[in-house]
This record gives sequence, C-alpha cells and structure tokens, in this order.
Amino acid sequence: MPLDLLDRRLLFVTGKGGVGKTTVAAGLALLAAERGQRTLVCEVDAKGGMADFFEAGPTEFDPHEVQPRLFAMSMDTEESLKEYLKLQLKVPMLARVGPLARTFDFIADAAPGVKEILTVGKLCWEVRERHYDLVVVDAVATGHIVGQLAAPQGIRELVKVGMVRNQTDWMIDILADPRQTGAVIVSAPEEMPVNETIELAGRISGETDVDLAAVIVNRVLPELFGRNEEAIFDQLREPEHTEALAAAAGGDVGPILEGARLAVTLRRTRAGHLDRLRKGLPGDLPLLYLPYLFTRAQGLRATRQVAEALSQELGY
Repeated sequence: MPLDLLDRRLLFVTGKGGVGKTTVAAGLALLAAERGQRTLVCEVDAKGGMADFFEAGPTEFDPHEVQPRLFAMSMDTEESLKEYLKLQLKVPMLARVGPLARTFDFIADAAPGVKEILTVGKLCWEVRERHYDLVVVDAVATGHIVGQLAAPQGIRELVKVGMVRNQTDWMIDILADPRQTGAVIVSAPEEMPVNETIELAGRISGETDVDLAAVIVNRVLPELFGRNEEAIFDQLREPEHTEALAAAAGGDVGPILEGARLAVTLRRTRAGHLDRLRKGLPGDLPLLYLPYLFTRAQGLRATRQVAEALSQELGY
C-alpha cells in the first residue's frame, strides 16, 4: 500500500446504506486504539448505533472513552456551532449563543453547505489541535458524502475575503493533504453496492480534494469448496449415493447437499461482482476484504473480529 491507512490523521468512512459502514468505522477505530493510537470515532448521523459496537453508553457531542485510548462522540451541528462561536468569535455567554444559533438555522436552511462546514470543521479542528492521533468518521452515506467533503471548497469559492474565507482555508489544507486525510468506501460483493462504489470513487476523485484511501469490501464469503469438492457433491446427489448416505446418517441428507450447492453458487456469483469492482476502480487503489461474520450479535466481540480481520488485510 502506498500509504498506511492508519498513519493518516482523519478518515471518512462512507458507503451505501446496509453494507456495514458503521461496522467498518468501529473496527478501524478499535484497531488503531489497540495499536497504541489515541483515537476518536465520530458518528455523524447521530443515530446512537455506534455505542452498541463497544457495549458502551450512548454517545454525545462531548467525547467519552469507550475503550482504552478510544473515544466516541456523536455529531451535533448546534453544539458544534456553540463551540465554534466560543473558540473563534469569543462569545462569552451561552445565553448569547441561543439567538445566534436560531439565526444560523435560518441561514443554514437557505445556504447549502453551511451545516456541512460545521461537521467537517469540527473534525478538522480536532486534527489541527492534535487532540487525537487519528479521527475516524462514520460519515454520511453514499448520496451525501461528496457534498460534505466538498463543502469547504464550495464556501471558499463563494466567499473571497474575511473570517469565513480564512476558516475554510485551513480546513482545505487538512482535507487536501493525503498524508492527513483519506476517504474509505465500504462496499459489498453485490450488484448495487458495487455500482455505487465505482460511481462514488469517481466522484470523490473528481469533485473533492480528499484522497480516496481504500475500498473495503465487507461480507466476503469464504471459499468452502473447490471444484474438486463440487464434483464430489454432484456425484453424491445421484439417487443411489443419496440413499446410501441417508442410510448411513440415519436421516435425510438432501438439505445438506443443497446447502453445499448454495454455498458454491453464492461464492461464485459474488466473485463475479468482486471482479467487476476491481476492474472499475483505479489499479493502484487498495482493495481490502472482510469476511462474512456468521453472527447475529452486534457488540464488542464482533467489532474486535472486524478489527482483527482489518489488521490481517493491512499487514500488521
């Protein structure tokens, strides 16, 4: 890999809904923390799901430690505005923030990109102040991430002078530096996620200043049976062999044989989607694979399994 993924300072993890974006973000953050990095993981959608991955209490705007060296928070644009006003404009009283916040809501609804600036700005500020070695962002899904990443550049093109211009300048410096910032797309070996990943990869490269760091394919099925085993299963489906197996096993073996056929079919179909994904992405872009976790549970144990799989893929 041209640049170690976890050597960057800010990672935006995005992808089509349902592919495991939050799972991967949690796994990356846990892996970084277990490697000794002071890490912040931020849930932008603020749905409260991130806490489940660490079996911790609900996340809030103020980060709290959920594992050793790992801190979690949820984005809140109103709280981010209050923090910005106190730090940048030196507004001394919270009482004075309220009317400004209401005015801001009115402006933000009329001016696209303003709320995105608050989200991206908060994350870039954590990087600039070096509060953490790594900030991992469970970012918005495929349809919105380009607008979020491009917001500082869009605001700078609109505002030519003054404080706002100066604020976007340092954000862009961080976002456009591939040594500091990268975007990670989470995909799955299925038709729609592959299509959206290929399209999004092109848009991130063409419409934003953020480096596309990697694509992580989640839920990759293991190859349980090779072609030799497949031929044996085909022979076992012959009536005389099935009857002999049923007699030896003391029950119907048909579902087992059909299960083996299904495993081969699913693997082969998904392999085709993976091949199309490889061909649709830049040849030098790292493509990482995470195995399908055959578990219904969502908690620290599953997150640690994801972190271990990522560690192997990254060569740690």
